[in-house]
Amino acid sequence: MIQEMKGEIGAISRRGLRSRSHRPGRVRRVAAVEPDEAALRQSCWAQLPPELLREVLVRVEEAGARWPGRRDMVASAGVCRSWRAVVKEIVRTPEASGKLTFPISLKQPGPRDAPLKCFIRRDRATQTYYLCIGLTDALADDGKFLLAARKYRRPACSEFLISLDACDMSKGNGTYIGKLRSNFLGTKFTVYDAHPPCDGAVASKDWSAHMIGSNTNSPRVLAGNYPVSHISYELNVMGSRSKTGRPNGSASHLATQNENKMVLKNKSPRWHEQLQCWCLNFHGRVTVASVKNFQLVVASDENAPTNQADHGDVILQFGKIGKDLFTMDYRYPISAFQAFAICLSSFDTKIACE
Repeated sequence: MIQEMKGEIGAISRRGLRSRSHRPGRVRRVAAVEPDEAALRQSCWAQLPPELLREVLVRVEEAGARWPGRRDMVASAGVCRSWRAVVKEIVRTPEASGKLTFPISLKQPGPRDAPLKCFIRRDRATQTYYLCIGLTDALADDGKFLLAARKYRRPACSEFLISLDACDMSKGNGTYIGKLRSNFLGTKFTVYDAHPPCDGAVASKDWSAHMIGSNTNSPRVLAGNYPVSHISYELNVMGSRSKTGRPNGSASHLATQNENKMVLKNKSPRWHEQLQCWCLNFHGRVTVASVKNFQLVVASDENAPTNQADHGDVILQFGKIGKDLFTMDYRYPISAFQAFAICLSSFDTKIACE
């Protein structure tokens, strides 16, 4: 049924292509338009009774626990307006379902019950990082691509531009969603969302604010810099780097800068008598010792020392499993976008901590 539906959508989309009239001295353009709504209404799939339609889509949703099965829900949402409306009702947020379906899911808090298991691939040559979600329970597989980031060195800071596009991470691209910026010493970072995370959010004054959507067929939208998280590094008593994260949001939408703040701190390692070293239990998700490995838990008090943040569920854990391969597991209340940005901060050079 899904295969037949996809073929019908493709035929309608191809009929929706029209070419503009050619005028002397002007370049001929071909513009894509929305599929003809009348043609969609005539589709046999658009005429399904609402009760049957909902039953079909509920079964499709239940069958796709993870990617690539989740793409069937995305295809269903593209059939017509009635299908899209039902899909929006059925598909729940990652917090409730533990599933990622649409791009908006990447900025919504992760699941409460169990973490989403992802991994990050690093390309040293291009200073590019790719976030994927695992398709199996293995440490790493082909994965489903989620986000990409590229590092740019500025005179006074480092910036990681984050995009939904694996190839184009420029700010002029409509898939640019935010960035991570460091201070000069690489000890403090700020995560910026390119779009207002909630009503009343205030963008920081920044020379890099720009217009997204330079294509003549798409509206130009002002992309600002809305701070959603702050990250700081300092030397702990063991001489290694410790991390403190302050995500500004803990609800289904990111909060404003002055409410719902939460502090995450490094979980303190414990001394292992047999190995004679300090260790963290990653439950098999990390296989290579590295200074970059960390686990973040909720600090009971913002002014509490790091060694008191030992209890409670791990909100985010990041660790090395290969030369350029790392696992990233996150859960409520942070989003994939925030978790990815926090992990990216570990890759930056920290002059004051080296």
